[in-house]
Amino acid sequence: MIMDGTTMDVGAVGALRRIKNAIGVAQKVLEYTTHTLLVGESATKFAESMGFINEDLSTNTSQALHSACLARNCQPNYLRDVIPDSSKYCRPYKPKTHSILKQDDPTYQEKGDNYGHDTIGMVVIHKTGHTAAGTSTNGIKFEIPGRIGDSPIPGSGAYADDTAGAAAATGDGDILMHFLPSYQAVEYMRSGEDPTIACQKVILRIQKRFPNFFGAVICANVTGSYGAACNKLPTFTQFSFMVFNSLKHQPSEEKVDCI
Repeated sequence: MIMDGTTMDVGAVGALRRIKNAIGVAQKVLEYTTHTLLVGESATKFAESMGFINEDLSTNTSQALHSACLARNCQPNYLRDVIPDSSKYCRPYKPKTHSILKQDDPTYQEKGDNYGHDTIGMVVIHKTGHTAAGTSTNGIKFEIPGRIGDSPIPGSGAYADDTAGAAAATGDGDILMHFLPSYQAVEYMRSGEDPTIACQKVILRIQKRFPNFFGAVICANVTGSYGAACNKLPTFTQFSFMVFNSLKHQPSEEKVDCI
């Protein structure tokens, strides 16, 4: 997704197949449609109409991961409460019958490959105060086909508003999107919070319900101040991000300790 903080326009795509430059397609949605989010095969057809190449994006690495997953009875996966047991068998699955009043354990532990996400989030503040934000991601490995995470959701993956600032999030999108962290960070800055404090308050808010979630937030206000925060886990204690100041012409890497 990409969001223009001046006009509040958003362009986004989800479950996009066989198109490499996803955020480029999102920009075309913003520029050439009055829609916000296109998904699936229809998003691919739109991309083709905009001149993007439909191509096989499989690699030797991805094919090897897929083969290994099948050999492990489709492990890891993200199914629950299904028949047959998703920890032992591959699909097709059917839902188990259970009470609609069933309460899930609020303690969350991510499956998969030790937080190996590839989301890129960016926030941009122009010297005139104009803002923009965007995200691009390949999604988590072994996700259920059709799954869409937080990245293309306005207010979740990213958010921008010239009256306050811009923010972006990364981590477990299935948890993050419940809390609209990017929108919340911008709203904290709108109320006068320093960007670092705004990001920390977002993380703490999620942490109360999901203490073991994997995630981080970056944000910047319209004056150019910026900050970041992350949720501390045994294997995730610091979050690194890049800062580029056009006046210095040199990007710098910064780190924050997770809370």
